[in-house]
Amino acid sequence: MKPSRFPFLKSTLFAGSYLLVASAGLHSAPVKEKPNIIFILADDLGWADLGCYGSTFYETPNLDRLAKEGMRFTDAYAAAPVCSPTRASILTGKSPARLGITDWLPGRKNQPSQKLQRPAIQPFLPLDEITLAEALKAGSYKTAFFGKWHLGDAPEHWPEHQGFDLNLGGCGKGTPPSYFSPYKLPNLPNGPDGEYLTDRLTSEAIRFIEQNHEKPFLVYLSHYAVHTPLQTKPALLKKYKAKAAKLPAGESPEFLTDNGRAVRQVQNTPAYAAMVENLDENLGRILDKLTELKLDENTIVIFTSDNGGLSTAEGSPTSNLPLRAGKGWPYEGGVREPLLIKWPGTTHPGSVCTKPVNSPDFFPTLLAMADLPPIRQQHLDGTSLVPELQGADSPERPIFWHYPHYSNQGGSPYGAVRAEGFKLIEWYEDHRVELYDLRNDIAEKNNLATDKPETAAALTARLHGWRTDVKAQMPEPNTSYDPTNLTISK
Repeated sequence: MKPSRFPFLKSTLFAGSYLLVASAGLHSAPVKEKPNIIFILADDLGWADLGCYGSTFYETPNLDRLAKEGMRFTDAYAAAPVCSPTRASILTGKSPARLGITDWLPGRKNQPSQKLQRPAIQPFLPLDEITLAEALKAGSYKTAFFGKWHLGDAPEHWPEHQGFDLNLGGCGKGTPPSYFSPYKLPNLPNGPDGEYLTDRLTSEAIRFIEQNHEKPFLVYLSHYAVHTPLQTKPALLKKYKAKAAKLPAGESPEFLTDNGRAVRQVQNTPAYAAMVENLDENLGRILDKLTELKLDENTIVIFTSDNGGLSTAEGSPTSNLPLRAGKGWPYEGGVREPLLIKWPGTTHPGSVCTKPVNSPDFFPTLLAMADLPPIRQQHLDGTSLVPELQGADSPERPIFWHYPHYSNQGGSPYGAVRAEGFKLIEWYEDHRVELYDLRNDIAEKNNLATDKPETAAALTARLHGWRTDVKAQMPEPNTSYDPTNLTISK
């Protein structure tokens, strides 16, 4: 094994800051070579959108290959039903409620037709947070960010100020102006006309890997795909139009109504399917490059999404069945995510983990994988997944959500907790609760709040206690409430 290239660096914590202490003259024994880390984050990709999670319309052979080579998580959750809060939780190891970033940034404005007004939200990821990139950089990693950031509009809040040595494409935008060049992104030079954004971001990540493969690296590839607008390559679009035309007609309705919203029941949108396949192809490019450079045995690859698939608004391009609802909602379709982790030499190929896990868990997990000390004052809401990845077991812990907003997809302000197989949702407008037994009712069809009042009361108390602990900001009554006025307040 190679000796440490930074024997003079010692990492420590003091008063919430990560300090690097030069220890001149000290010598260290050879240590195990640190693994490279590739973290791939899709945008709006649903739990059911991969072949290895049951999709038959979308084609994801490379993601399915990753599942066969690593571990597939059945009960992995985003920290929020929308993007920015989950992204902040991954980078900090903290819940969105603790951070004060509880909606996409800058957030949906209050409307007169809403019974509640949203609380003020933190408009960017604070610079005093110790990010995952800063922690790994202090541990001798080269760090690079590619793609969607959406954690602050001003350049001083972009990835290069949060521990990333390189940033291409990461800015305040939550939606790409175009998936085809010219991209109109402030920090991604345009390519040839017609170049595709997902391809380009992957090419830039591969270039970084080629240039830095002799040292440990973090590649944080945060794709804009498969977020709207639905724009894809003509050949793939043609393929899926033909495939959709061959689907059996009339076996199930394309839409059903739930909570006043039409919810897509069938995966049959050609443009969305084409974007999913292109995303999969680009993962394959990275896996092949790792093999070519002989890095595949010392590189951790993680793939996940930031919230559920879009199924109740804005074109509703996908279905999350058997999960209920989708992005912007508290139900499983809004927050349960695909999660695949390959840790060569550690994860058993083709293994499956059924323990509930959450996006703040990535921070302590990756520190442990890199043989770096935990930063307990920072990743307060995350727990290392190393025991599960090693094939061991650890006690299940509760997972909490706090979304004091009205979503663009039709959801209302809520809090939720999953514990001991049950999930409780509390709607903030009237404090009504719903209770589901996820072990036997993954579709959340049977509300057990009346049948199991003691369980509902216990979980409600647990949720309230957690909100107090993290100082969660609650919505306030709208004194100008007018249900007939649907004009958005600017």
